[in-house]
Amino acid sequence: METKKRGNVWLAVSGLVENERGEWLVVKKKYGGLKGMWSFPAGFVEEGETVDEAVLREIKEETGIDATVEGIIGIRSGVIKDVISDNMLIFKLQATSSSITIQIKELFEADFIHPSKLKEDPHSSLLLANFAEKSVTTILNKHDLFNPGDQFGYRSYTLFL
Repeated sequence: METKKRGNVWLAVSGLVENERGEWLVVKKKYGGLKGMWSFPAGFVEEGETVDEAVLREIKEETGIDATVEGIIGIRSGVIKDVISDNMLIFKLQATSSSITIQIKELFEADFIHPSKLKEDPHSSLLLANFAEKSVTTILNKHDLFNPGDQFGYRSYTLFL
């Protein structure tokens, strides 16, 4: 089982985007293992972008929502069929806009829903339900003022500490 597009090591990002009312931005995808289930907006990191740029891009593409990255709140890692290393960084973000415009090619719907409702919803993904059940208190904060030196040629360099 080899995938030509992504190879056998996948790096994805997902975002818990919270609005001013404490509601979370969730989506129902039209494809894949989470088809028809509430989940966080997510997608793969593309060539030439950092993980925090990728999560902002994916959220904007899927839902039209702008957000700011607060930090990393989780890592999901698994191996699919003993071949594919499937890794996802889960970010905490704050919504800076509120008007949702879904990407109709990929999503059935998107909405801001309070985690107390998502915790009880049978259509919530396992990852989403687990985050709704636990309070998110540990966060690796974003620090982008570091420069490891021009000799490396970084366009962007961010640490999450």
